[in-house]
Amino acid sequence: MIYWELFLAFFIPGIVGYGGGPASIPLVEYEVVTRYQWMTVSEFSEVLALGNALPGPIATKMAGYIGYEVGGVLGAVVGVFATVAPSLILMITLLGILYKFKESPKVKRMTALVRPTIAILLAVLTFRFLESSYEGAGVWHTLLLLVLGFLLLEKWKVHPAFVILGGLGYGAIFLSF
Repeated sequence: MIYWELFLAFFIPGIVGYGGGPASIPLVEYEVVTRYQWMTVSEFSEVLALGNALPGPIATKMAGYIGYEVGGVLGAVVGVFATVAPSLILMITLLGILYKFKESPKVKRMTALVRPTIAILLAVLTFRFLESSYEGAGVWHTLLLLVLGFLLLEKWKVHPAFVILGGLGYGAIFLSF
């Protein structure tokens, strides 16, 4: 039963999460944290941060890790397969149709309408992570990491992987006591 639940937890967000990894992260978070309660918001945010620091698609890395934590090696395989299965199915069945209508104004409008929805979902996820950080680390650590992360990314153009690793290191050193 756990493997079926793992499959559904990653297959459904893969179907609904139009746009790939970033769009499906809030949906995976709902499945993993709220629906099945395999992780807390804090644990999920750590998995997301670690997954962002590593190369490759975020959704498959998260599915592999979460699947392994929940169901071992077979759970990791099921999670990764469930993550890529919707894209694989859609590519095989709809590639010809999409290619035929790629210049259609309707297809372009549909894509333009989906983008704000993705932005809102990511904003909600960000707010939940900030709330979780505030509760776990306190206001000063949260503000310091927020301001420092913003400056590193926007002003000094440091690669996001290094910023994430720095945040993980900061948390390991200053927040583990």
